[in-house]
Amino acid sequence: MISAKKTPLMNCVIRHSLPGRIRIYCRGLGFLAEFADTITQEIEDGVAVYDVSLSTISKTILIHYDAAEASSEEILERVSSVLASWSLSAFKQERADKHALLLQERRLEEESIGSIVQRIGITSATLLFAWLRARPAPQSFAGRFTSMPALTALSLAWPILRTGVRSLIVQKRPNADTLSSSAIIASVAAGQGMSALTIILLADIAELLTAYTMDRTRSAIRDMLSVGEEFVWRIDEHGQEKKVALSLLRQGDHVIARTGEKISVDGIVLDGEAAVDQASITGEYLPVRKAETDEVFAGTVVRSGRIVVKAQRVGDRTAIARIITAVEEAAHKKATIQSNADQFSAQLIPINFALAVIVYTITGKITRALNMLIIDYSCGVRLSTATALSAAICTAARNGVLVKGSNYLEALSQTDTVIFDKTGTLTEGRPVVSSVICSDETITEKELLCMAAAAEETSTHPMAVAIVERVRRAGWPLPKHTNNETITARGVTTRIGRSIIRVGSRRFMQETRVNLADIEENAQRIARKGENVIFVARGPKLVGIIGVQDVLREDMKKSLNRLRNLGMDDIILLTGDVEQHAEIVASRMAMDRYHAEVMPDEKAENVLRLQSKGTSVVMIGDGINDAPALAYADVGIAMGNTRTDIAMEAADITITGDDPLMIPSVLHLSQKTMNIVRQNFITAVGVNTLGIMLASVGVLPVFWGAVLHNSCTVAVVMNSSRLLIHDMETGR
Repeated sequence: MISAKKTPLMNCVIRHSLPGRIRIYCRGLGFLAEFADTITQEIEDGVAVYDVSLSTISKTILIHYDAAEASSEEILERVSSVLASWSLSAFKQERADKHALLLQERRLEEESIGSIVQRIGITSATLLFAWLRARPAPQSFAGRFTSMPALTALSLAWPILRTGVRSLIVQKRPNADTLSSSAIIASVAAGQGMSALTIILLADIAELLTAYTMDRTRSAIRDMLSVGEEFVWRIDEHGQEKKVALSLLRQGDHVIARTGEKISVDGIVLDGEAAVDQASITGEYLPVRKAETDEVFAGTVVRSGRIVVKAQRVGDRTAIARIITAVEEAAHKKATIQSNADQFSAQLIPINFALAVIVYTITGKITRALNMLIIDYSCGVRLSTATALSAAICTAARNGVLVKGSNYLEALSQTDTVIFDKTGTLTEGRPVVSSVICSDETITEKELLCMAAAAEETSTHPMAVAIVERVRRAGWPLPKHTNNETITARGVTTRIGRSIIRVGSRRFMQETRVNLADIEENAQRIARKGENVIFVARGPKLVGIIGVQDVLREDMKKSLNRLRNLGMDDIILLTGDVEQHAEIVASRMAMDRYHAEVMPDEKAENVLRLQSKGTSVVMIGDGINDAPALAYADVGIAMGNTRTDIAMEAADITITGDDPLMIPSVLHLSQKTMNIVRQNFITAVGVNTLGIMLASVGVLPVFWGAVLHNSCTVAVVMNSSRLLIHDMETGR
């Protein structure tokens, strides 16, 4: 048998082979039932193939062929080539099936919020009714199990009882539910039905907090993955443009991408010229000029121009598909963090049972033995820990921070190294005008900006948008202009009066023979500051330059300083942007080091390299290019309004706003949460140890043992509940 877990999705292997007959297995066929007829036809079109029989149930293809014209290896290669082109469709269907299965499992394993609320209502009403009646506990043993609080507690505790018994039968050892079940039964047996209800009530409140916050988190990130366009324009063998499904693309096909369209393949530009936004892959916030022989990536967007691309990699072989795959793999490799409370409870559960047996053997009194179960360590520690972590998640959500699980708060509190992406994380991801220098004394800065904005008015280039936005914010009217024209990857022109205005790159000025000598020194100076220089010419004469820069987020440096104060020893910048820009940003932010021109898979490698040295890493990013690193980091944080869907999916924590100070705030919240967990641990262990000692020598009756135990539990749970009113802005 071939293991589906170990076999790559579209890997093809020969199951059985005879001369002229071959059966090929491919796991991905199980997700391609919708396209079975088309795939069969494509394989039948191959040389020497007589008949093809495809089964998506057994995930095999039976092929009869002319053994004199083709070998089994050639047929296998043919089938592999055909199926490779369907890899993206198979991947999407596999994701859909996994998601459906996950939802089904959650529905089976998790109680709904409504069900938990109903349980809390029943428990609270029963407690209130029993308290108002104030009847003494039944004296007979049977009567203790038939009182209203006892019957209610036993019926509500049935899920816990079932899980506890299952652990004994299946895993051959008790778990926390086993001890909780024993404590509830012991409370009822001791006539403390209200104590049993209190235990259940506190557990349900903690479960409700967790269910509510996790439901909110899941709803915020559902349906986030998108693998790109469904249809593309392909040039056929006759030179005609045809709209075809993305799944039909093959290696070597010629694909057209126009302004505003997403490139759907990795390939080489054959013809045309375009400004391509590839921030999703490299992190560069400015579009890059792409012309003949240049490489382009799937998932990037043509901002202006038109190009014809020869497909080199399609489907699962594209860069964006590899990023998605890396996220999927990392999700499987990341181990689940067990909380300190569960570990402690698991270790001490057998001790409670052992103490009960020992006390009963020595004293012969069942009430003292039952106290050993009623006064247990796990109840207070486990409930207070769950409440603390759930309350922290609620507080974070209330402040626009979505945490996918309490284990990530624990992991975050233990991190010592933080890695930042640049574009959209440290910076706004939105260029603004930062410098205006006139080289013509007759031109003012206002006139220079208005002149440039008139030319850039219809352009969608980010730097053009920055100039137009600056003029509009100032309320300046644009001069009358005509004949706006875009020269792809160079600049724009317009006519104001009798003069032709040119706005664009140095290359554009040089090609139109505009002299740059008078402004060269200023241009180099603002370029050294990390600004992108836009040249403005009127006719043959340069009239000025405009510096445009992706500005650093306000309060980002303060955020980094707070991170250092909270124990972050190493702050690193990883970016796909050029060396010059990375160095300037790292210097201004006083970061420890930086790595520039880093591809997405290299970011993940940097994270793994740091982890191999024993450091605990938190990665902060916002783009698709950050997704692998976010997934492999001990804690991945996606932040900012510009964050991509796949970054949110890969991240463990999502900061929905743009405030950089929320990064140290959530770190401080995680540290405070773990401090409270430790406080509760010490309190619960200390008080319950005292109770067990007093109960074992007969000083503490069962009733007061239950009171002591539950009072301690309520106290530590209330201590945990302080996190519900934690102010993330002030840290108090």
